[in-house]
Amino acid sequence: MGGLSIWHWIIVLVVVLLVFGTKRLRNAGKDLGEAVKGFKEGMRDPDDKPAGQLGNERSAESKEESERDRAQR
Repeated sequence: MGGLSIWHWIIVLVVVLLVFGTKRLRNAGKDLGEAVKGFKEGMRDPDDKPAGQLGNERSAESKEESERDRAQR
């Protein structure tokens, strides 16, 4: 009643292959790999700034624009 032996895992693998087919499993693996790769690239991108910093920059830019508008009037 302990863990599953290697034979149990082989039977499970055969059943999964029969149910889903190799092509569908290969596509699912490829999609999962691309998703993980995209997530890692997104985490490494140094150009992106946190949302808090974006809000501060936008408010500073809008203040500058409003000052320019006042100066032109």
